[in-house]
Amino acid sequence: MNGPFQEFIIQFLFVAALLFIFVIGAGILVVAGLYINDVLQTKHAIRRNFPVIGRFRYFFENLGVFFRQYFFALDREEMPFNREQRSYVYRAAKDEETTLAFGSTRDLKPLGTVHFVNDAFPTLDENAAAISSVTIGPSANKPYVTDKLFNVSAMSYGAISKVAVEALSYGAARGGAWLNTGEGGLSSYHLLGNGDVVFQMGTAKYGVRDADGGLSDDRLRAIADHDQVRMFEIKLSQGAKPGKGGILPGEKVTPEIAETRGIPAFEDSISPNRHPEIENVEQLLDMIDRVRRVTGKPVGFKCVVGGYDFFDDLFGEINRRGADCAPDFITIDSADGGTGAAPMSLMDWVGLPIQESLPAAIDRLVGYGLRERIKIITSGKLITPADVAWALCVGADFVNSARGFMFALGCIQAMQCNKNTCPTGITTHDPDLQKGLDPIDKAQRVASYIEHVNHEVAIIAHSCGVMEPRQLRRRHVRVVTFEGKSKTLDEIYPDVEPGSMVAASS
Repeated sequence: MNGPFQEFIIQFLFVAALLFIFVIGAGILVVAGLYINDVLQTKHAIRRNFPVIGRFRYFFENLGVFFRQYFFALDREEMPFNREQRSYVYRAAKDEETTLAFGSTRDLKPLGTVHFVNDAFPTLDENAAAISSVTIGPSANKPYVTDKLFNVSAMSYGAISKVAVEALSYGAARGGAWLNTGEGGLSSYHLLGNGDVVFQMGTAKYGVRDADGGLSDDRLRAIADHDQVRMFEIKLSQGAKPGKGGILPGEKVTPEIAETRGIPAFEDSISPNRHPEIENVEQLLDMIDRVRRVTGKPVGFKCVVGGYDFFDDLFGEINRRGADCAPDFITIDSADGGTGAAPMSLMDWVGLPIQESLPAAIDRLVGYGLRERIKIITSGKLITPADVAWALCVGADFVNSARGFMFALGCIQAMQCNKNTCPTGITTHDPDLQKGLDPIDKAQRVASYIEHVNHEVAIIAHSCGVMEPRQLRRRHVRVVTFEGKSKTLDEIYPDVEPGSMVAASS
């Protein structure tokens, strides 16, 4: 070995040894610092009793969320959506084959399991009819006539990113669905696709508020001047948090979002837990009338059902005033909704699920003679064709979905919607994370998802022997009951005589 090379090797080993000693020393200092910190702190008993090592407990607890999802959970046991549900949306959004082989993995026996009643003589494809049109707001100056069936539910710009809104706008228009703005106001991104838009007015009146936070008629008219805005929805409550307003952390309130909402930038955006000027059904009808007069367009409201007295009071008051005062539609959200950040006490325990509230609402509409006047939109974990078909059987006119479309955009159920760290760019305003979401590509996935759902709902309808999805009725679906036998929905919820509840309420 020559001299210079030998000298180089010695120097290299010396530097490597110094680096090793430095790293080991730094590691010892870090561990020592963590040890002292853990021993002195009083908030975590595990860390105080087992310094440094106790920290692994919290690390593994956090890691367990991801390990369960990818390695340990069975295809149909995760919550809020299992792998099989997510996989369907992913395949449909990518326009891949949605057929499966070797039989269903769904357990068909548990209480509440839904079975559709196939007809002995199903509808031939050549005899099938197109999805029928529905008129919303016949007494409004500009009624909304639409054949749209499966639509994009309320997700605010702010709660989701601008690239997500852009993808939804293009995709909804291409697939044949409307796009609900959510309570965060109307942004330019909602209008990019040139499709139908439903403007949602939340308790903070974002986008239509005056300087004092009240409702501005001038701003309402400005929103209504957009031809794409077809309806106005007054949000009373949403599934994730009945009785609590919207929550948008200040780090997500960018200057552009602040301008859209009419609020200061980088400050927490907290909506009131109800509209201050609406504290009874009379004032709710007054607000509906005001918005409809100012905008000239159909107006309804969104709510989570907590009890049936509300419908009795509302429909009774409508019959006293006359049907013209009625909301043009009601959006019924399920208590198991969840795109909004919410306290667990509300998300887990408050409100009724759609499986109970939707039939009850439809029956009361019929009983008060208002079924033709008021259209019903429903939402809440309805992301597959079977979910949509079930809602139509019960009596819904339209179905909205939020989380289904989040999956179509690429959501992996990372459960970070309330943070600014969404790994797929959907619910974050971090440019580095948003760049992963290509709105052009995702728009096509949104459109494909809509088309697959509409097509497969029609397949269910034809199997049940009807011409098109809106002809589905309660007799077309059976539900497993306590006896282990199934009953049709019209046995569980017998027909209500039209107008039979009017006399009782007067």
